[in-house]
Amino acid sequence: MPPARPTVEATLMTDHLRHWARHRPQQRAFSHVDFPDSAPTGRHRTLGWRALDTRARAVADHLATIASPGERAALVLPQGLDYAAGFLGCLYARVIAVPLFGPGLPGHEGRLTGVLADCEPACLLTDSATAPAVRAFARDRELPDVPVVPLDQLPASGAGFEATDEPDARPEPDDIAYLQYTSGSTRSPSGVMISHANVVANARQAIDAFVADPRTTTTVGWLPLFHDMGLVLSIAAPVVGGFPSVLMDPLAFLQDPSRWLRLLGSYEGTVSAAPNFAYDYCVARTDPALAGELDLDRVRVLINGSEPVRAETVDRFRTRFAPAGLDPAAHCPAYGLAEATVFVTADVSDVPPSALACDADALAEGRVEEAPDAATAAVLVSCGTPVGQEVRIVGADGAALPEGRVGEIQVRGPNVGLGYWKRAELSAETFGFGTTGDWLRTGDLGALHEGRLLVTGRHKDVIIVDGRNHYPQDVEQTVQTAVSLVRRDRLAAFGVTRPDGTGEELVVIAEHRRDTEPTAEDARAAERTARATVSTRHGLRLAGLLLVPPGSVPRTSSGKVSRTATRNRYLEGGFATR
Repeated sequence: MPPARPTVEATLMTDHLRHWARHRPQQRAFSHVDFPDSAPTGRHRTLGWRALDTRARAVADHLATIASPGERAALVLPQGLDYAAGFLGCLYARVIAVPLFGPGLPGHEGRLTGVLADCEPACLLTDSATAPAVRAFARDRELPDVPVVPLDQLPASGAGFEATDEPDARPEPDDIAYLQYTSGSTRSPSGVMISHANVVANARQAIDAFVADPRTTTTVGWLPLFHDMGLVLSIAAPVVGGFPSVLMDPLAFLQDPSRWLRLLGSYEGTVSAAPNFAYDYCVARTDPALAGELDLDRVRVLINGSEPVRAETVDRFRTRFAPAGLDPAAHCPAYGLAEATVFVTADVSDVPPSALACDADALAEGRVEEAPDAATAAVLVSCGTPVGQEVRIVGADGAALPEGRVGEIQVRGPNVGLGYWKRAELSAETFGFGTTGDWLRTGDLGALHEGRLLVTGRHKDVIIVDGRNHYPQDVEQTVQTAVSLVRRDRLAAFGVTRPDGTGEELVVIAEHRRDTEPTAEDARAAERTARATVSTRHGLRLAGLLLVPPGSVPRTSSGKVSRTATRNRYLEGGFATR
């Protein structure tokens, strides 16, 4: 007989954690895998449910001495078991968690400074190895002097808690559980206020969508725990559903993606997630001969989200790893955003993901119509149906649009956050308080087709040339396919005002491949090729293609190219010309 499920009164993540600690004390809960000395299988460290609960309560016990309920605690430490225990300990202590990263993440020092200044934490939670760097970082940037707490030094048995103990005081479901800072501009970070009820609701929605049987499910994740998808899929959903979570460091994945692929095949009913670029990265960086050695037939779901899903990426990944037994139906395109905790829609079915070849001219005019000629079509991958929430498409006037019309995607459900931290005006505008019937304005563009969501792009990223809408990801795909010098998924297309002020023109900034060092003539030839292809494919004149060294195109903390930051740097003259 399986252990009892939590009762309906278990409305908090800590209620679920306490339940599993009581009913499954020794069962594997969270594991972290590191890869010392390039060990292919990694070194596993594991906590059972009771041990995880004990460590979380020890964190809560210490927090009670340095922070009051409602104050913030910033998590500035590497991926691992301490991160999970620290986050859960904040929830126990009724302290608002702020999932972040250590100061060693290259290129994101400004973002970390901005977020810490914005959330005004009462303490910084880290580990012994990172603590000196955290103290130096705070001192050098003149941040307030607050306690720096190495979580691995807290006595695991000193909290005086047992799994059966009720906490002295419980948060209300609508209290803020954590601040999820969006991965946009580092100059003005926005923290989405996620309530205790929001995160449990979205965890349940994810379980309903992706988990067939919690008793035979394991999540395997390398996504950063400060990222919304990593946090919900690798911490929240396993705690609510009572199934194991296996963590690995994002850097370990980037160094060798086969590590992730091997872990995927090591467990029954594996569920994992990654952005679109990561699936292309696996194909590019994994020896084809390895596919036959992997065992991926037990993988149930591979969520593809966080950025537009490309049909050719899905096809490449499926073809490369078919010899490993990967079920074509395992690939699951999804749509979500931090303002809705994370998950909104998912294309979960027993068949491979579906795609629609759309007429490019009709799409530019805001209509979804099947293309008469597939060679010139814009291919959109279905992101499925809503997961326990409502989705609608609205026009510029705020009125709901019928199926097949492109407009802003809006969302309503129990997982939609409370607003932005300290940004009342922006909160009212985005979350629709009293203006749109509490529909969340996502800022994303899309359409419904046969009840399924097609995402066409970000409203702010759309390039409008001569009155027609063009989506940057389509232009980027055209350029990186046509120009062999371009490094895949390291380019940004955007519009800038023409010198005469008569509208926008198209510019593309692209990193060149690491194994090349283009000459000035190479760059001119690449630009000529890109211009001709973009003109033929999109009916657009490309004003310029600028090749820049690897690592030059700005990215968000979750690894996505930031078109906004790239455009700003270009306008400021921040890219060297050849």
